Amino acid sequence: MKDLLETGWARFAFDPSVAAWAEAAFTVAKERVNAPEEQRWLYCEGTWFVGVDTLPNAPDGAVGGSGPLTGQAWEAMSALYGRLPLHRGQVSVMYPGYPRPKDGEGDAAFGYRLRRDAAHVDGLLLEGPDRRRYLKERHAFILGLPLTTCNAGASPLSVWEGSHNVMRATFSEALDGVAPEAWDEVDLTEIYKAARRRVFDTCKRRLLPARPGEAYVVHRLAVHGVAPWEDGAEAPEEGRMIVYFRPEWPDPGDQWLTAP
Repeated sequence: MKDLLETGWARFAFDPSVAAWAEAAFTVAKERVNAPEEQRWLYCEGTWFVGVDTLPNAPDGAVGGSGPLTGQAWEAMSALYGRLPLHRGQVSVMYPGYPRPKDGEGDAAFGYRLRRDAAHVDGLLLEGPDRRRYLKERHAFILGLPLTTCNAGASPLSVWEGSHNVMRATFSEALDGVAPEAWDEVDLTEIYKAARRRVFDTCKRRLLPARPGEAYVVHRLAVHGVAPWEDGAEAPEEGRMIVYFRPEWPDPGDQWLTAP
């Protein structure tokens, strides 16, 4: 896992077992995306379905009659972090025209989405009327499994290489002396924004298009986002669809900062 630990991301080549899983997951995901009760996840004037916990998979990844999730990416993450149970998968779908303004999104926030891919570190959630950032979800890693075949311009994931190192140093300093179980009480807003600016100034932005049967992993501390949909980008009518798994550690220890 040298690539993941050095650059903050790694891509895994086509695997027939992953392709079979993706085919089964696509059938189920398409139904969920179109279900009336799931339309609350459709944002940005209908150009982004965020689909948090939409896929009804089992803790081993089995879905739609498939067997458990397998493949090099999943096995590599299990070897590195332990075989964590999988939550219901996040189905992320991008459509032509992304990004459009999100409901309630001001000009500055939309500009950040447009110019910086709405880049972020997962797990730092906005809270309260002042929209302050707190560590509320401690993921071990991010695993992306494409479900539709698109060309490279169809809003691929973007990652800033090496940004996980910048963020680890920043958060380690901010949380020094704080018990891990209390990390979610520390306001990280300003140091997070400053660290992101350093990332944009010093780290290379990398786009990660992929097709069904391939997989990629992103380090939990890496700054990442979604690129705008390019003119002429090609995708099926179902859009650019990817399932993301972001399993969390079962206890609020210090793994979020100290694990590889």
